[in-house]
Amino acid sequence: MLWTADFTRYFVSRAVSVFGDAMLTVAAALAVGQLYGATGVGVVLAAWMVPFLGFILFGGVFADRMGARPLMLGADLVRVIAQGVVAVAFFTGTPSLWLLISCSAVSGVAAAMFQPGVNGIVPQVASDPHRANATIRMASALAELLGPAAAGVIFSFFGAGPVYAVDAATFAISALCLARLRVAKVSRSGNTLRDLRDGWQEFRARTWIWSVILVWIVYGIFLFGPLIPLGAVLVGGDLGAPAYGWMQSAIGVGTIAGGLLCLRYRPARPLAAGAVALFGFMLLPLAIALHADLGPLMGAAAVNGAAWAFWSIQWQTSVQTLVPPDMLNRMTSYEVLGSNGSLPIGQALAGPVAGVVGAERVLGTSVVVGVLGCVTLLAIPAVRGLRRAPEPPPPDPVGGGSAGGAGGPTGRPGADPR
Repeated sequence: MLWTADFTRYFVSRAVSVFGDAMLTVAAALAVGQLYGATGVGVVLAAWMVPFLGFILFGGVFADRMGARPLMLGADLVRVIAQGVVAVAFFTGTPSLWLLISCSAVSGVAAAMFQPGVNGIVPQVASDPHRANATIRMASALAELLGPAAAGVIFSFFGAGPVYAVDAATFAISALCLARLRVAKVSRSGNTLRDLRDGWQEFRARTWIWSVILVWIVYGIFLFGPLIPLGAVLVGGDLGAPAYGWMQSAIGVGTIAGGLLCLRYRPARPLAAGAVALFGFMLLPLAIALHADLGPLMGAAAVNGAAWAFWSIQWQTSVQTLVPPDMLNRMTSYEVLGSNGSLPIGQALAGPVAGVVGAERVLGTSVVVGVLGCVTLLAIPAVRGLRRAPEPPPPDPVGGGSAGGAGGPTGRPGADPR
């Protein structure tokens, strides 16, 4: 059964946490932009991203050493304080830019401690990680849709203070849910540098992981990085600002549809199926580059969201079920660093390059690179041939539990999938 008490608590924790993260970006853009302009917004957001990328590997080490739950719980409590300080500063006057930068940096470090455990907790609270990931992905899509809208409405009617106060409250709710999780305690000693090295060796040993991350590094520069800033400019210029909002909503609807599909369909070769689905992701940058009307644009956006959800669920489930539990958090930290490290480069280069060659050509290049990336994934035997982990045995009708208890799948694949 999926909806156990522990999975329900984790589900709520993830949903409200994603909602808070989605609010945070809009809060920074509106509140900080009003005081310090676009430069201030960029600096505050960078102050979050740089510590996040700098500490993410240590988050994986500490999560494997002490357990993901206490680290995630502590990270949420730190973010409650950081966002609460900003809320009080807005309630009592005008916060300095240095205060905003400092609190943003603290939140970035906390997020780096939180993120590696996101993968590690799922197999501990769900006996069926595939269904769990699909369910969480749909909730996250809804939270990503509602978070920015809620931040905008609250800011319009009540100002910046309440936005940050609500954001702090979401992390408090997440912390409360994590505090009540019943998962196995982990406590082991170790040397941080040795743990980092061991995690790197495990990462390198799995071709199906590092080859995907290499493709993602290229995607960050040529596909993911340019898509948001150039997409906003072209869609807003062609069809108006509301059209960009409708496009984002269509992505959310597609994401939910992709999650529903994953609840019913479990491919034997998850990454191969995910790479095929990922071709659909390229329809959105193609539609934007071709200046498509609103109807085709929303259709492309829906396919984009569905493709991304399908790939994400196949990937997360594969990592959670095919990586040894004692290495899972460190593996996730290397994955997150590789997946996100090149994104700021793509975002920073998108505008200047588009100014020289045109935004349409940049997004056209994104489509070509995206397609070549999917072809590359399918051409790599370790990715194409990766098979999903064996299904956990059904609960014992007499004993009332599976052989693996509440910790998730009870068996590992017979051969090392490298």
